[in-house]
Amino acid sequence: MEFSPIAALFAALTVVVYVIANFFYLRFRKTPLNPVLTATVALVLVLVVFDVPYETYMTGGDWIATLLGPAVVALAVPLYKHRKLLQDNLMPIAVGIVAGVVVGLVSGTLFTRWLGFSEELIYTVLPKSLTTPVAMQVATTIGGIPSLAAVFVMVAGFTGILLGPYLLQLLGIDSPIGRGIGLGSSAHGLGTAKAFEYGPEDASMSSVAMTLSAVLGALLSPLAAWLLM
Repeated sequence: MEFSPIAALFAALTVVVYVIANFFYLRFRKTPLNPVLTATVALVLVLVVFDVPYETYMTGGDWIATLLGPAVVALAVPLYKHRKLLQDNLMPIAVGIVAGVVVGLVSGTLFTRWLGFSEELIYTVLPKSLTTPVAMQVATTIGGIPSLAAVFVMVAGFTGILLGPYLLQLLGIDSPIGRGIGLGSSAHGLGTAKAFEYGPEDASMSSVAMTLSAVLGALLSPLAAWLLM
C-alpha cells in the first residue's frame, strides 16, 4: 500500500471515531452503543454528508483491514491459555458448533425463501453466519453475490451482539462454554469481541467456534444450497 495524505486521513479518522465510540460504550455500558456498530454508523454518515466515495475512504480503510490478520492470530493466545477447558469439554463444544452452523445455514435460507427472494439472493444470505472472507468465497462458489454477502455477515454480527446477550440471559445460559459457542458461531468476529467482555474463557470458546464454524460452514454450504433449493 502506497502512502498518501488521503489514505492517512481516513485511516486516522477511523481510529479516532472508534476511540470516541468506545469511550461512550465504556462509560454507559449499553449494548446498542457497541463501538463497532456506532463507529460504523458514524463513518457512513461522514461519507454520505461529505459525498466521499467508498473507494476513496478505503484507501485508508485498507490500512486498518491489514490489521485483521494479526488480530485473528492473536485469538490463539486465550485459546492456548484455556486449552484444558477445550480438552475437557470437547464433545459438547463440537455438538454446539455443529448445531450453530446448521441453524445459521438453514434459518437464513428458509427465511429468505419465505420472503420470496430470488435464488441468487438466497445463496447470498446462506453463509451469513460465517466470517466475512469465508462467506464471500462461499457465496461466489454457490452462485451468490460476494459483496452483498459481506453486508449480510455484518448484519448477522450486529444482530448477534445486540440481541445475543439478552437471549443468553433469557435462556439461562451462564457458562463460558455456552456463551462463547453461541456468540462465536452466530456472530463470528463481532461475537468473539463481545465474548471478551464476559472473560477470557468465553473468548477462547468463541474463537474456537468462529474458526471451526467457518471451516464447517464452507464445507456444508454447497450441500445446504442443493438440499434447500
